[in-house]
Amino acid sequence: MATFRLGAIASIATRIPHQNVAKLQRINLVRRMATGAAPKKPTSTLGLAVKGMAIGALVGTGWSGYSYFKGGPTDHMLHEHVGPKVLDKLPDVKIMRKVVNPNDDSGLDLVLFQFQTCPFCCKVRAFLDHSGLSYSVVEVDAVLRQDIRWSDSKKVPILLAKTKSGKYVQLTDSSMIVSSISSFLRDKKQDIGELAKYYPSISYENDAGRKVFDIMNKYFLMYQEKKVDNRTKEEQEEERKWRAWADDHLVHLISPNVYRTKDEAMETFEWFSDVGEWGIHFPKWERDLMVYVGAFAMWGISKRLKRRHQLSDDVRSHIYDACDRWINEIEKKKTTFHGGSQPNLADLAVFGVLNSMEGCQAFKDCLENTKIGPWFYAVKERVLKNRGNVL
Repeated sequence: MATFRLGAIASIATRIPHQNVAKLQRINLVRRMATGAAPKKPTSTLGLAVKGMAIGALVGTGWSGYSYFKGGPTDHMLHEHVGPKVLDKLPDVKIMRKVVNPNDDSGLDLVLFQFQTCPFCCKVRAFLDHSGLSYSVVEVDAVLRQDIRWSDSKKVPILLAKTKSGKYVQLTDSSMIVSSISSFLRDKKQDIGELAKYYPSISYENDAGRKVFDIMNKYFLMYQEKKVDNRTKEEQEEERKWRAWADDHLVHLISPNVYRTKDEAMETFEWFSDVGEWGIHFPKWERDLMVYVGAFAMWGISKRLKRRHQLSDDVRSHIYDACDRWINEIEKKKTTFHGGSQPNLADLAVFGVLNSMEGCQAFKDCLENTKIGPWFYAVKERVLKNRGNVL
């Protein structure tokens, strides 16, 4: 099994969703770089051995940002290690709404570029809202993406965070965003710009010879060697394990289910338009383009995703099984949430993914055929309770 090698430090995690052993090993990695023992600065010289292939599914309104990895017979060498991009000022874009929480004492200045119903964007919003943070929102056209032309990354979510220097650091990848902001909230004396350096982008060649990217340490919280987390190592590892499960497994069940038929695809995109207020934020021709082109494209793509992830024709059964597996895990703990009496980052990750399809027939079917409902609405209640005012 391929691993990342950091010499005297520790191995870092790679995403190989079809290899259960790799999933388990990833949770135990980066012990000396991550929770409770962050390094003074990120390493710059790495040796890498990875198996995998990454493909971005970047069509429609919500599913930009997927990365799919599969095992291969050959190890490859790392050739790039890139820190976060820093902008001198905010891009010239239209802020479509703001979430303002008068109780937010974080000092953070955040701008979220998103698709309203993207599962990865839903994960980030669930975390920001549950944390009681204020932030601005730019709703990106899922087809034309004009509002992220300034960015090298054409995937959402993108979060711009103002640093102590007055510049803005660009955070990409939903799990990296959650981990970096969560790390900051546990020690607000840190500079978010410096924290972001512990989550560099790495590139490597897959078996097809294509350059692909992933984020190091994205499930780990960086504490600068300060004891600010009273949980046991086992509890922290469990949280990371289920956050990775949400990214590596659960999210891949969404598209095949919400776009299962042409009618469901149209129904889904009409719901996307309603909750994203496309009719308000975009011209009618642009709104119709996103709905009709997006629905047809994602209906076709969902068939390929079903084959890629080896799902049977009864795609509902797979998401039912995932919901039951998650609830069984919580029931074993005999607590309301995975995090106990309060949602933890794993709760928010799973909730965010499922929240992306809340208005779809697939979610209604999950409520009727699994035990996901009470937990889902309990998390939603906490998220809405902590969220600021939407302006």
